[in-house]
Amino acid sequence: MQVLPRIVRHPNGQAFCTTEYIASERWLRTTWQGFVSPLDAEQGAQAALEPLNLTGVSYLLNDNSQLQGPWFDSVEWLQRVWAPQAATLGIRYVAHVLQPHTEATLGNVLAGHPFAGQFELQLFSTVEEATSWLRDCRRCEELTPDTATGPAADEAAAA
Repeated sequence: MQVLPRIVRHPNGQAFCTTEYIASERWLRTTWQGFVSPLDAEQGAQAALEPLNLTGVSYLLNDNSQLQGPWFDSVEWLQRVWAPQAATLGIRYVAHVLQPHTEATLGNVLAGHPFAGQFELQLFSTVEEATSWLRDCRRCEELTPDTATGPAADEAAAA
């Protein structure tokens, strides 16, 4: 399956959000870069739903490690608008790589588990840690195929 990356740009042409399908891992990776305003954050998150709709994958690596500037408190909007759509499209696991130096702030915000019942969210300091966790999730899900979702599961069920 070939899914073109979805790139969201500032008016000056500089990319701030790229979502791509990583075929070898069977997941989506959204990478955020530079300064992202609240409106930019919403546009980027909405744009990430397009490749999700095309792939039906269960796994998302959301990489904020290249963000600069103040952290956008988008949890309420994500919980109310984005997460229900993502869950409906099949997301079950989100590995969130933190923006440097935001661990305490985001940890406090997420302590109430705002996405419980929609998908499992884990926070990481590095892409490597996030990648390892998503691989573990995928291995566990492959061991119990009745929990699999998306186009690959549909193909397997039809076989």
